[in-house]
Amino acid sequence: MPTRANPLKLNPLQLKTLAILQALAREPAFADPPDAEGTVRIRALPHAHGDHFHIGSAVVLARDATGLANPNVYNVLARKGLILAGPAGQPVLTPAGLAYETGIADEILHKSSH
Repeated sequence: MPTRANPLKLNPLQLKTLAILQALAREPAFADPPDAEGTVRIRALPHAHGDHFHIGSAVVLARDATGLANPNVYNVLARKGLILAGPAGQPVLTPAGLAYETGIADEILHKSSH
């Protein structure tokens, strides 16, 4: 039987936030390498300039990233085991959070065609 899409029933804002955190976790400018348990601490969140910000080669519209400033989104992601709170309050993605298939990364992480 195929894996059900979004088995934890995250809402659209939670899915967008997790997809952005997953992208940040892959960028050394924003995240530490995985630790022994496989968790990745996000050191810094990007700052929007105008209506967007950059994560590596991807552009993210600020309207898709409102969950990054919403403590309720982080609480839900933590309750579902996808993130932990880091030492200074930064999100730490768990292995489950890194592996969760949001299904929307291509929709919100706009990559250049050149």
